[in-house]
Amino acid sequence: MKLKNEFITHMDDETQIMIDVSAKFSGLIRSNKTAAEIVDYLKEDTTEAEIVSKMFEKYDAPESVIAADVSSIVAKLRSIGALDE
Repeated sequence: MKLKNEFITHMDDETQIMIDVSAKFSGLIRSNKTAAEIVDYLKEDTTEAEIVSKMFEKYDAPESVIAADVSSIVAKLRSIGALDE
């Protein structure tokens, strides 16, 4: 899965802003730093498991918590049509 090219991101301090330049999704998405990191991983073709693995290596958190967070963000991105799968 990968973030569609129509979705562009901009990081401003601790907040990432993502917009759809194709105008199929009308809205603005704000993400915290953790969600922004997940979105950044999705700029390359990857899987949820690969994202969880990378974040688990980086953060001192239970893998189940990381997996739940990644799953939640991916589900939200799917719901707005932001992912190519």
